Amino acid sequence: MSSLLRLATAGSVDDGKSTLVGRLLYDTKSVLADQLDAVQRASVDKGLSTPDLSLLVDGLRSEREQGITIDVAYRYFATPKRSFVLADTPGHVQYTRNTVTGASTAQLAVLLVDARKGVVEQTKRHAAVLALLGVPRLVLAVNKIDLINYDSSAFSVIAKEFTAHATSLGYAEEAVLAIPVSALHGDNVATRSENTPWYQGPTLLEHLETVPVAPDPHEAAFRFPVQYVIRPRTEEYPDYRGYAGQIAAGTVRPGDEVVVLPAGLRSTVERIDTPDGPLTEAGAGTSITLLLADDIDIARGDLIASASERPTVTDEFDATLCWLSSTSLRPGARVLVKHGTRTVQALVRELGSRFDEQTLSTVPAPESLELNEIGAVSLRLAEPIPVDDYADSPRTGAFLVIDPASGDTLAAGLVGERFAALSPNEHR
Repeated sequence: MSSLLRLATAGSVDDGKSTLVGRLLYDTKSVLADQLDAVQRASVDKGLSTPDLSLLVDGLRSEREQGITIDVAYRYFATPKRSFVLADTPGHVQYTRNTVTGASTAQLAVLLVDARKGVVEQTKRHAAVLALLGVPRLVLAVNKIDLINYDSSAFSVIAKEFTAHATSLGYAEEAVLAIPVSALHGDNVATRSENTPWYQGPTLLEHLETVPVAPDPHEAAFRFPVQYVIRPRTEEYPDYRGYAGQIAAGTVRPGDEVVVLPAGLRSTVERIDTPDGPLTEAGAGTSITLLLADDIDIARGDLIASASERPTVTDEFDATLCWLSSTSLRPGARVLVKHGTRTVQALVRELGSRFDEQTLSTVPAPESLELNEIGAVSLRLAEPIPVDDYADSPRTGAFLVIDPASGDTLAAGLVGERFAALSPNEHR
């Protein structure tokens, strides 16, 4: 079992997501004493008899005044069985795009619904985005179960509806789990509730501790975007030439044969340096400096990759975009594509389709993509870049689309046509 689980949360406004996250932090003793004291004092001031655990999460006063969480925040907690990185994403429909950010590296997503309302439009929207991103597993937390008197039949109806929706998105039934919870009172969050004797499944925390996770990025093909070329020219190292950056995927060792892209030059890893000394092995997420056996021309923006499992080098590819700008995207737009550490000019040749996450259908050849819409596009680049399909390597199959005039981020992009991944016959 992996010792780390990356998960994301999503839900509609007022479904109690902040309270649920706060409950997880509280029940796993991941809250500092002074933080808890502050929450208890604030709760008393509000006339509450129990701590308002949502205050552990909604740290910004402006957010609390609006009643919504407006950005992605990362929370860290652990139990004896596993460590967790939780991306807490906003629930308001205007911020669906942030779900893409929070879920982009998630191995599991927890979707909340209010037991009184059941599966709503935003629930289906979030599930569709998570399916497009290839998040392997879903948990439906049916929250506020106490407000419907722990009604098992109402829970069953919600669970069946959501499971049917998830399987229509391509999920296998065993990859989807519904749990009745009360984040406010702690029912079935970390401890089993006596109020739901009809529920025989795991608590939310038990499931998070034991669920199998997707393959670790260390097991993927080696990918290393070069961020800096280091040439200190000191007496100790007169000929030192190192390539610094963070490993995006895979593992590297001295002696490994690599290829530098897009040029296609081959070499062998001679040494792996860090501020704490050389390493005999380094994996995804590690910041290192690579020294190669050959003195070849490498610059910022190049990609050092496994010679036996190299990515495709191309100046044209199809992609899926989540449009993040209030300015419409239309065919013929000139943009910048930032992939890894390389930024190149690009032309949006055509809009192939737009995904309707409510009907699970595509609209062919739309005139434009608007804020929060997801569409398939064809891009032509001014120069070739090395890319992986997002389905094969999420960390090197993702990119950003940038406005060349303002420098603003316009879209999050995934290399490849992701709509096909929502086929009911394709299970994760």
